[in-house]
Amino acid sequence: MSKQIVQTEKAPAPIGPYSQAVKAGGFLFISGQVAINPQTNELVTGSIAEETRQVLANIDAILKEANLTFQHVVKTSIFLSDMALFSEVNAIYAGYFDGDFPARETVAVKTLPKNVNVEISITAVIQL
Repeated sequence: MSKQIVQTEKAPAPIGPYSQAVKAGGFLFISGQVAINPQTNELVTGSIAEETRQVLANIDAILKEANLTFQHVVKTSIFLSDMALFSEVNAIYAGYFDGDFPARETVAVKTLPKNVNVEISITAVIQL
């Protein structure tokens, strides 16, 4: 099985030894994205709504680089700093899928990279 690294300047550069995304076996695996604005390389630290929108914008940019959309997403993992954020993150997240929701889990963790409040990773199918 071959793999292809997917990289775009329209999403933040990795902050560790990993790729933004990898295509392999008919899937695209996008690494966990946090609310870093790729133009400024600064964290978006306003509200949880602003953080979530930036995370999803970063995912969208990577999907587009791979010629995919949110309709190709089959699995997401959402990591929160506190489950009290679930409702607000969930409401914003839902708007990206037009009712065609992927499988998902959402968990609260002790800390996230750069002390953000939300991180999301996804798996997408390359062909529908």
